[in-house]
Amino acid sequence: MNEPAPQVRRLTLSDYRSYASARCEINARLVALTGENGAGKTNVLEALSLYSPGRGLRRAELGECARRDGAGGFAVSIEVESDGATTQLGHGLTPEGERQFRVERAPVSSARAFADHVRVLWLTPAMDGLFNGPAGDRRRFLDRLALGVHADHGARVNKLERALRNRNRLLEEGVSDRRWLDAAEQEIAALGVAVAAARRETVSRLAALIVASESVFPWAEISIEGEIENMLAEAPALVVEERFRETLAAMRRRDAAAGRALAGPQTSDLAVRHGPKDEAARDCSTGEQKALLMGLTLAHARLVTKMSGKAPLLLLDEVAAHFDPKRREALFHEIETLGGQVWMTGADPLLFASLRGRAEMLHVTPGRIEKEG
Repeated sequence: MNEPAPQVRRLTLSDYRSYASARCEINARLVALTGENGAGKTNVLEALSLYSPGRGLRRAELGECARRDGAGGFAVSIEVESDGATTQLGHGLTPEGERQFRVERAPVSSARAFADHVRVLWLTPAMDGLFNGPAGDRRRFLDRLALGVHADHGARVNKLERALRNRNRLLEEGVSDRRWLDAAEQEIAALGVAVAAARRETVSRLAALIVASESVFPWAEISIEGEIENMLAEAPALVVEERFRETLAAMRRRDAAAGRALAGPQTSDLAVRHGPKDEAARDCSTGEQKALLMGLTLAHARLVTKMSGKAPLLLLDEVAAHFDPKRREALFHEIETLGGQVWMTGADPLLFASLRGRAEMLHVTPGRIEKEG
């Protein structure tokens, strides 16, 4: 049985982006932020996205989040209510560049600790080119999907990237002692199979949920195009790990020439098709791609709810303007049924007119967040 969905009841920003100091109280599951372009609406969503492991919805360096002409760091605090209890979560950057995380004002080691209290998902305009862009963008999207289900997935991906860089350096330097390469490749094989397994499980569960769900948005047919992921469908993880290690050892000369590992989960891709049309997503119209991506995001939110027992915090940046009034109303209805809190942004207040009385309406001007009216 699902637990009550976490709700952000208070947000406080200090020296964050365009905000010297801002605070808002929230008393609804739907939150609509309106204001002119450049007023700071996306900055609010980005601050919330940093409660998920990684660099947030903009993938910015943390130093970029500190307010210009500020003290050099920043602080973000939220109060999350769940099942009648409130928990204070905080993160920030010191002027010396040290990232800090706190739960009930007590230091914790990483943003991973926040997953016990809130899971954060998002959809932004920057993701509109996902299906036509490079495979690396889809891998990052795939890893965000897996991270919503497996809170430790991001740490494994980071460790794999470091291990691959270490092997690349050893190959470039022409290390004569092969024990160093053997050890590096053993680590890569173990991490690579773990990353591939989490991706494969997530895609499998998400695909099954999409088939079973009803949505106003077109359903997506998803799969992974990757050698390691495909091997896991046919052999146990330990067998795949050994095969991957052998492949790395056999490809040292080619990888040295290429300057990177040519085999492994770092080369995988997420394949998406428009289900009703049976057409590759990359060949669909811009409007169809936006609808597919919205449908995938909503399905992922349902999967996170099913797997974690708590509906996630969903951040939707400038998505309402993409749809005609009929589909926009259907979107509002669908996000209400998710059960979690949803924050949305839009320049035109009329986009959210039908939500008055059902949503917290916030107006954003440079440096300020105020309740409408």
